[in-house]
Amino acid sequence: MIEVSELTKRYGGRTAVDHLSFTVRPGRVTGFLGPNGAGKSTTLRLILGLDAPTGGGATVDGVPFHRHPRGLRHVGALLDAGQIHGGRSATAHLSALARSNGIPRRRVDEVLHAVGLAEAANRRVGGFSLGMKQRLGVATALLGDPPVLMFDEPINGLDPEGVRWIRRLLRRLAAEGRTVFLSSHLMSEMENTADHLVVIGRGRLIAAEPLGDFAARSTRRGVVVATPQTAELAAVLTAAGASVEPEGPETGKLAVTGLPADRIGALAFENRIRVDELTTRTASLEAAFMELTADSTEYLAGQP
Repeated sequence: MIEVSELTKRYGGRTAVDHLSFTVRPGRVTGFLGPNGAGKSTTLRLILGLDAPTGGGATVDGVPFHRHPRGLRHVGALLDAGQIHGGRSATAHLSALARSNGIPRRRVDEVLHAVGLAEAANRRVGGFSLGMKQRLGVATALLGDPPVLMFDEPINGLDPEGVRWIRRLLRRLAAEGRTVFLSSHLMSEMENTADHLVVIGRGRLIAAEPLGDFAARSTRRGVVVATPQTAELAAVLTAAGASVEPEGPETGKLAVTGLPADRIGALAFENRIRVDELTTRTASLEAAFMELTADSTEYLAGQP
């Protein structure tokens, strides 16, 4: 289990992590979300003791990570797959880590096989593609068979098969009772992989809750109606207590909240209003994320 309590990190006058508190529990995949610059990578580094906090702290299974005598046996982490000596082979890289952490040599072959790099085991890492380096980073995290695993953007550079593989791997690790903490900016992967979310913005906690509960916060749930009589239908639905807005820049579509689809259809029929489309919009993780982190986004691109 990972416990973060009032964690704070300042760089000069800038606060990267601001009194952050949350818990990552075993037996589930916990997703870590936030806009660029929110403090996700800094938080991961603080948990691992790679940076010193300005205030507060973080523990892994009850103690700070640096107090674990054999680090890779307690926490496996993939933060930057490129931070590997390019002149070494995958086997040499993992063997050195195994020796320094008291891990049996046979484990090197096991994890290389598990991540699909057995045939490239003796090749120099400098010649690896980004996807192969990601797989080697995962192998490094798995090397000590640890109960806690942390991954920062693990699918970068992976092909579709690799994406499916990492998704299944993370789910399996959580099912084994391990603590799995996954940082990613890809909402589709979070929806397919995570059970629980920790969401931050500008270094502060926005939410720590099940993925479904967070997605349900989106105000963009409701019903989309296509009709050539938008003004007439909007008036009827508003009178019935619904909230009605145009659906984006398209003409002829309305976004309706406050009434179910069957009631909207009945009202349109009763008032002889033609309806060409009636679609219930489900809760969206991406929509909820965009709405709830809107005030925490530091880098905004210009609109085309």
